[in-house]
Amino acid sequence: MTDTAAPSYAPSYTDPARPPRRNWRLVRGVWKFLVAIKDALVLIAMLLFFGLIFAALNARPGTKAIKDGALVLDLNGSIVEQPEEQAAFAALSGQSQTRQFRLRDVVRSIDTARTDARVKVVVLDLDSFGGAYPAALGEVGDALARVRASGKPVLAYATAYTDGGYRLAANASEVWVNPLGGTIFMGPGGNQLYYKGLIDKLGVNAHVYRVGRYKSFVEPYTRADQSEDARAASTALYGTLFSQWREAIAKARPKAQIAQFLSAPDKVVLAANGNIAEANLRAGIVDKLGDRTAFGRRVAEIAGSDNNKAAGNFNTIKYDAWVKANPLPTGGDAIGVLTIAGDIVDGESGPGKAAGKTIEKAVLDGLAKKTLKALVVRVDSPGGSVLASEQIRLAILEAKRQKLPVVVSMGGLAASGGYWVSTPADVIFAEPGTITGSIGIFGVIPTFENALAKIGVTSDGVKTTPLSGQPDIVGGTTPMFDAIAQAGIENGYREFVSRVAASRKLSPARVNEIGQGRVWDGGTARQIGLVDRFGTLQDAIDEAAKRAKLDPAKVHAEYLEKKPGFLATLAQDFGDTGDDDAADGATGGDAFAHVAADRRQMLARAVGDMKRLATSGSIQARCLECGGMGPTSAGLGDAKLLDLLLARIGF
Repeated sequence: MTDTAAPSYAPSYTDPARPPRRNWRLVRGVWKFLVAIKDALVLIAMLLFFGLIFAALNARPGTKAIKDGALVLDLNGSIVEQPEEQAAFAALSGQSQTRQFRLRDVVRSIDTARTDARVKVVVLDLDSFGGAYPAALGEVGDALARVRASGKPVLAYATAYTDGGYRLAANASEVWVNPLGGTIFMGPGGNQLYYKGLIDKLGVNAHVYRVGRYKSFVEPYTRADQSEDARAASTALYGTLFSQWREAIAKARPKAQIAQFLSAPDKVVLAANGNIAEANLRAGIVDKLGDRTAFGRRVAEIAGSDNNKAAGNFNTIKYDAWVKANPLPTGGDAIGVLTIAGDIVDGESGPGKAAGKTIEKAVLDGLAKKTLKALVVRVDSPGGSVLASEQIRLAILEAKRQKLPVVVSMGGLAASGGYWVSTPADVIFAEPGTITGSIGIFGVIPTFENALAKIGVTSDGVKTTPLSGQPDIVGGTTPMFDAIAQAGIENGYREFVSRVAASRKLSPARVNEIGQGRVWDGGTARQIGLVDRFGTLQDAIDEAAKRAKLDPAKVHAEYLEKKPGFLATLAQDFGDTGDDDAADGATGGDAFAHVAADRRQMLARAVGDMKRLATSGSIQARCLECGGMGPTSAGLGDAKLLDLLLARIGF
């Protein structure tokens, strides 16, 4: 018998019944990739799960009892009316975010500390303070002054104080500064960016339609410098607000020799051989020189300390825990409080921006419950979209149709569109430092025909009417379209004037006279009839209660705003990672570092303004000068945009 070879079943590349080996490699590679994705998703889910547990435990009221100690206000960010919502996973990824503190929470935390025996001292850590509008600084400063007047110590510390930071620190019973730091006061004002030269070089045509002699928001895109009208208006506004700053400092610290630091800072510093901190001490601007450890020891003398911890520690009550332990009251009748904070934009948006549809829904949903006895509108906005401003105004008018009293409380800023939404008020409250007015509107349409021509690109086509294809961003606008657009802007201005005239019981001619886009401080605004009374948000709530024939002591504020989502709450809880030792707090730079940081924030805001103007598709009622006196910290979006821009150009 002849042996025959066993048949071979080994696959070959030509075997049609078996795919090639390289295809199996591809399948295995895809499978490994899918498994890796699955593992990554499981890991993320586990991190979220444990993060949610951590946040839930921390969010429980009473998880940690408040013990005697120092209430530490580590204001490492700006004070705003309504904080922007933090990105949910920023803290988990290690991404740093500038914090924003809600004004009413800061004031409430200080006022409750004044009468609570557990708080032995209030500590202001202003090393990384991002500023606030003058009215907000005044409100917080007044709260600190009340604590000091009660006999409870208030201690402030910084390596170098900004102007806004010192506005708060001046109310402290002891002001400390680092011996290697020191404070130089800058005052409001300074240069801003003008883009006309760049726009011309790029070949971009900025078609501007505006009404208002002082409506200067568009000037950076149409001029290379500031107009005389804009300069005069800014000089008057900044001069008044700076005078208020000086008066507040003089009232809080009458012995502080501020004048010489404002008029001839070089002479003062040179007289101290360049030692700015020593010059501050000699002038009575600060009381003590010392580093954080020395400051901590001083606080420990009042609040106590743990001998088992590092030198400079003291018993601490953390700000977030204190705010949670002292929630807003909920008893009595409800006074609705509608917050209009940030840029007024079309559509929907989260906290920190006043989106027309979002605000409208908040008002109508609140009114639908039929439990509100009055409506207080809290405005802290530089304006924005005219369409969204009108949408918000009409929603507020619905409260009046339901016979509810409507009271407006202006915060740091209620200008342009911010004033438009204030016109339904029965009475308007503001602070002397409130920035308001700016009654005027504009529109800007960029076209790129010259820029395209530089690279050999032209445009042509069939037009069935004189307005076919207009506004044509590639071919340019026509005189007919320009005339129609300008007429529409002028009509919008007349609408603005008529609303203000009817609300304030002034003639349209008078409103036009004080309008023209001019920005006013709250004190002047009251004199010319744009504001009725001085007062805080609480004063406005009390007035609304009285108009509803209620006892102000027996009502509570019900805020008509979207509650932070669960992920946003989680992000906030993760962002609050400070330990109980205030001596280990954030470190700040010296006076020069503060100045450099302020300039960077100014650049971030300018880049953000440029983006907003280029992308806004609606007629705008917005204020340019308002940013010059506001928080030095740019918004979260502007800061990210600047970082992206610098990264793209190699910085």
